[in-house]
Amino acid sequence: MLENGHWRNIELRKHVKVLEESIAPTLVLKNATYLNMYLNQWLTANIWVYNERIIYVGDKLPEQAKETMDCTGKFLVPGYMEPHAHPFQLYNPENLAKHAAKFGTTTLVNDNLSWLFLLNKKKAFSIISEFDKLPISMYWWCRLDPQTALVDEDKLFNTEDILEWLDHPSVIQGGELTGWPSLLNGDDRLLYWIQETKRKGKRVEGHLPGASENTLTKLKLLGVSADHESISGKDVMNRLKLGYQVGLRYSSIRPDLPHLLEEILEAGLTNFDQLTMTTDGGTPGFYENGLMNVCIDIAIQKGVPIEDAYRMASFNVAKHFHLEEKLGCIAPGRIANINILQSKDNPHPESVLAKGKWIVRDGEVQKLPSYINWKKYKIEPLTFDWEMSINDLQFSIPIGLDMINDVIIKPYPIQTDITVNKLPDSRNDAFLLLLDRNGEWRVNTTIRGFTKNLGGLVSSFSQTGDLVFIGKNKNDMLLAWNRLKELGGGIVLVHDGEIVTELPLLLGGKLFSGSMDELIEKEKQLKEKLLEFGYQFNDPIYSILFLSSTHLPYIRITQEGVLDIKKREVLFPATMR
Repeated sequence: MLENGHWRNIELRKHVKVLEESIAPTLVLKNATYLNMYLNQWLTANIWVYNERIIYVGDKLPEQAKETMDCTGKFLVPGYMEPHAHPFQLYNPENLAKHAAKFGTTTLVNDNLSWLFLLNKKKAFSIISEFDKLPISMYWWCRLDPQTALVDEDKLFNTEDILEWLDHPSVIQGGELTGWPSLLNGDDRLLYWIQETKRKGKRVEGHLPGASENTLTKLKLLGVSADHESISGKDVMNRLKLGYQVGLRYSSIRPDLPHLLEEILEAGLTNFDQLTMTTDGGTPGFYENGLMNVCIDIAIQKGVPIEDAYRMASFNVAKHFHLEEKLGCIAPGRIANINILQSKDNPHPESVLAKGKWIVRDGEVQKLPSYINWKKYKIEPLTFDWEMSINDLQFSIPIGLDMINDVIIKPYPIQTDITVNKLPDSRNDAFLLLLDRNGEWRVNTTIRGFTKNLGGLVSSFSQTGDLVFIGKNKNDMLLAWNRLKELGGGIVLVHDGEIVTELPLLLGGKLFSGSMDELIEKEKQLKEKLLEFGYQFNDPIYSILFLSSTHLPYIRITQEGVLDIKKREVLFPATMR
């Protein structure tokens, strides 16, 4: 068994004995046509697996094996790798990983940001070790900035903690770096963290939408390794020219992959070695048909050579993170993450191996146990030892948040009377309240574009875990709050005194505790209701999440108050309750 990413010497000796046939392989895949990543060719071989490791790939067959599968007529590729996962978008890292693996994505490189809000450092490191028990390979980032304005930022982002995160064997990159403007403005502490990341042999992932050639060059000089924010083929080509590893995004907010591929192929790109693909934390319904299997399918359909399409979702990822000795290819010594396909151009596997265990066999999904004991870490339903009242729903500031799309928000002068208990349906304004999870402070303003007539929404799902209230009717907002308390966290919609729909998030108020299939259905229902009540964009979950995200223009509601992003200036501070 892997410990801290390595096998013990006694296990390595066993692996040699398997090759010598004094120990039988646990699985042999015979007559397998597989994609060899080092030759970039399809070869036929017999593949010996012992527990979670590939032992041998070649012509020989062992005299005995615990299990043998004849793969004649099948095509084998490495398990797919998602290089940029946000595993806390209503789902939790365990149910996301199990769901992804059903479709062949057997490695996730995960954002750690929510761990910082849910657990102290010691417990976070402990639960990350628990995830090593999953058959899915789980790796993590170390966030270098909070992506929002925090009252107590130094408690979570300080040199001692950052360096300990970077030392963790399961952490393989720093970033994603949303706070790069402060880096360019002389933040030497952030520069030190980046350089420590590089000294430890780990990558730094950027978040650089719209960055100019000059900015990209400066950030390359300061240590940024990669970026996934290209919105055009020209962006991709410019980043490649400057030596970036480039992730092509296909997410619920930015499903850019098809046109990015069209434009880079039209530009004449023939070398795909520095390209990967990412779903960048899609919301649950976006993953109904899988993760990287969908991206590979799109790449093949758009004309990317089949071999390169698979490499972009496996070997290229492994190389980028210095994991090619463990993952990303079918070769001796690697972890046995293998997808078995019906044809070369069909990336949706009929059988999936992850760490040598069947996740799917001949189309039948295998039942996996629960690996994470959330109660052990006190990630449980929320409880509140404080009350809110109509007094918390007093609105008077003159500037509100105007949604331009799912994530871009501009300020607007409020011209509606917001001192009333119910806003008129004829106006697009709705009340917006950010309320401290501990009941100590609040920020009251308005929002346009989220709803035309919904009475009330309350969500414990947010960037920081604080409570978001949106609605036209204060009484409905209070009713939604009371229901949220009963549930122990989630998202609740109320209209005209009736609960319209609810999505329980019983793991710390942010994460769903059931299966991914259940969550997908509940998110669909929630989205349908919000659309009925006038939500006019595509992804309401991200709209709620990004209300506090200070890496996006132009105005946000944060723990500090209503914030002008460009000026980094608090326009209206939070109010103590």
